[in-house]
Order: sequence, then C-alpha cells, then structure tokens
Amino acid sequence: MGKSELFGRDLICSQEWKKEELDKILELAKKMKKDRFSPKYTKLLENRTFFMFFYNPSVRTRQSFECAATELGGHAQFLEPKTMRLKTEKTAGETVEDAAKVMSRYACGIGIRILEDKISYYGQGDELLREYAKYASIPIINMADDKFHPCQGLADIMGLKEHLGEDLKGKKILITWAHGALARSWCSVQEAALICSRYGMDVTIAYPEGYDLDPEVMEKVKKNCEENGAKFEITHDVREGYKGAHVVYSRNWMSPNAYEGGEFHKQEEIEKALKLTSWICDSEKMKLTENALFIHPMPIDRGHEVTDEVASGERSIIYDVAENRLHVQKAIMALTMSERL
Repeated sequence: MGKSELFGRDLICSQEWKKEELDKILELAKKMKKDRFSPKYTKLLENRTFFMFFYNPSVRTRQSFECAATELGGHAQFLEPKTMRLKTEKTAGETVEDAAKVMSRYACGIGIRILEDKISYYGQGDELLREYAKYASIPIINMADDKFHPCQGLADIMGLKEHLGEDLKGKKILITWAHGALARSWCSVQEAALICSRYGMDVTIAYPEGYDLDPEVMEKVKKNCEENGAKFEITHDVREGYKGAHVVYSRNWMSPNAYEGGEFHKQEEIEKALKLTSWICDSEKMKLTENALFIHPMPIDRGHEVTDEVASGERSIIYDVAENRLHVQKAIMALTMSERL
C-alpha cells in the first residue's frame, strides 16, 4: 500500500489532466462500483476529513461527497462560507491564503462549489478555486464552479461507457440548449463538451443565436476533436443537431450577457429563455437520432429542458449517471488523498 502518482493533485477541470490519468479514475470507479463496500476501499481515508465549501446549495453533490467520504472510512465536513469570517469584496475577514494554509493542516482535501449567483462576473468562481489551489498543500476538488464541473463530466463518461461500450469514438453527442426557469451557468455543458471530445466523440452544440458558450473553451473542444479525428459542429437549428446523435444532453444555460454592472441578472435571463419554447427535448426530436441515450446532470427542469416522456423513458440514463457521481468521486478522493492505495 502507498500513495498513487496522483496523490496531492488538484482537480479543477478535466482538460488539465492527461487522458491516461482520467482513465485511472474511471477504472478505479468501475471497480468501486462493482465491489462497493469491499474492505479494500473502506479504510482508504480512515480518520481523515474532507472539507466541503458550499457557496451554493446542492442535492447530489453534497450527498455523493458525504457518502464517498464515509464509504472510504473518512468524514466530510459541510461548510457554508457565509457562516465563516472570510474576506470578500465587501467585507473584512480572513484571506484565501490564510484559510487555505490553515485548512491544509486539518483536512486531507477541500471541495469547493461556487456558481452563477455568488459571483459578479464570469470566471470569478473558477478564479477562487485556483487561488485556493495556489496556497493549499492538499488537493482542491471542483464541486462545480461557473466554468467547469469535472466530477459531473467523469460521471457522464462512465455512464456512456456502461451503455455504449468502452470505445466511444465515432459516437455523436448533441449538447443542446433548452429553455427553462433556472438561468444556469455553463459549467456542466462545457465540461461535457471537453471530456466527450477527449474520448473521441463527435460533438455538436446547438443553441439559439445569442447563447454562445466560452469561446476559449469551445476552441479547446474543437482542438480535442481534431486530435481524435472527430467532428465538431455548432448549429442554431433546433432540430438539425439531433440527426445521427447517439447521446442527447438537453440543458438550459445563460447568455453571455448575464453579468452586467457586476451583477447576475437572473430574472431577465429567465424571462428571455422562457420565450424560446421550441427549444425542448421531446420524443419528436429524439426520433431523429440513432435511438439516442438521454443524459442530464440534474436537477432537471422538466417541461422546459425536456419532457417527462424522454427524461423518464427507457433510453434515459440520468439515474445511472447520478449514481456514478458517487463512484467517480470516491476514486478521485482515493487517488488524490489516500496514502493506503
């Protein structure tokens, strides 16, 4: 037993890890899922604590990380920054440097979740994680920031491999915008595009005019596809992208104009999005696909992002993917935080 070569690594975006390193996470997650409560795994983080910083609330993220820590023999401590004396733009308090260095002496890792309504401009959440990573001597794990969501991306890939086979090359994923009442950040869709393109999938992104994603991220997706001999397409047609798709991922996301004057204009985003009612994943559009799987990071805005018929249909693997969050996070924590592998 000993440390993995990934011990101490931060995971902020999957693009920053080599594909072989991502493979190690997926391989261990697969074993952990098959033999979930094996003594091989139940003491990997014995007596260790994982700190979870939740600037934003969560359902699956908190549950899955707490379960992961428990099943590895450790403990996950829930922290709300608003109850802590941390320095912000508007208040005095402890700096990130001081907080990160002190917490590094207590815990084996730190997870941080910070999304759209807790920041004043796009990228600020991701910047915060990177500042913690700069000063912490323990791994920083991205539990979803405003740019990336690596744990969700890995869970997506694990689910697709389970249903489509280990080799995903030549399979097409459609990531399509959908109308909805949540004004969601870009993290999950950008992560899905990045990681699916790393695994050789053809990537089509569909959205109405005015809902462009981060151009730097899209350039990375395009490059990933070129390196794998895969196709990368963007369409503004609500139906075209479904043709030939093996996987459909239908989710609302905000426009690039969501932040103005240092504020997140959530209500305006919602009102604008709800007018585009044709942008919903339904059975009619799914008939254009190659009997595609439906995936979504959840929570789903049913009736807006997707119909119940599709979300709860026989080709939906949303619950498999949600379960896989637990297994990939156990694998991430074991590989980056355990000295007993």
